[in-house]
Amino acid sequence: MKMQIKEFAKFTGVSVRTLHYYDELGLLKPAFVDKSSGYRFYDEKSLLRMQEVLFFRELDFPLKEIKEILSSTDYDIEKVLCEQKRLLVLKKERLEKIILAVESAMKGENVMKAFDNSEFEKYKDEAKEKWGGSAAYKEFEEKSAGRSEEEISVLGEGMMDIFRRMGEIKDSSPKSEEAQKLVEKLKNFICDNYYTCTDEILFSLGQMYVADERFLKNIDKAGGEGTTDFAAKAITAFCGK
Repeated sequence: MKMQIKEFAKFTGVSVRTLHYYDELGLLKPAFVDKSSGYRFYDEKSLLRMQEVLFFRELDFPLKEIKEILSSTDYDIEKVLCEQKRLLVLKKERLEKIILAVESAMKGENVMKAFDNSEFEKYKDEAKEKWGGSAAYKEFEEKSAGRSEEEISVLGEGMMDIFRRMGEIKDSSPKSEEAQKLVEKLKNFICDNYYTCTDEILFSLGQMYVADERFLKNIDKAGGEGTTDFAAKAITAFCGK
């Protein structure tokens, strides 16, 4: 397969201007350029690359981050597609809730519950059931005993502040020195205030942050959209996974 830029643009549903921009960024370069005419040509590999870019764009990844991911030496397309599917399913579920809320609002019903963040208490019950017999949860209960609502709120704000700082650098590499220092700070914060956070537990937390919509929503609220995913990747790198 060999297509000129206009054909490729029509086939993929993006504009010629966008393809020029992707070329400038080094995100998607033509398969080759005819030296005599200057025409850009694209092939099957170009199509696969564009497919990957479009999946990431659907998940609102910044172009700079997409380039870094696709250029990574440990990039595994099968694993990436699995992660993309999981994130798209989460996005779909969230949109379905909002659509239902809009339909209810059109009927004059109160739909504020659709935007309610109070499910954190429900998560605590789930965590207790899941971790109740673990040393980590027992330590968590011991350290939490006797804390006032104000103290709990201050600690929660302290953790969210770490995620806010992650949000400020989310356009950089999750493996950067600054990102890794913030992950270390997060780990130490959990150890100091909740329970002994091993690398294994920390890695599981990172996976949970993106898999559980409640955490994803709150962390993204603190640092901006994409912060949760950035934090999870930074944690994964810190834990050597």
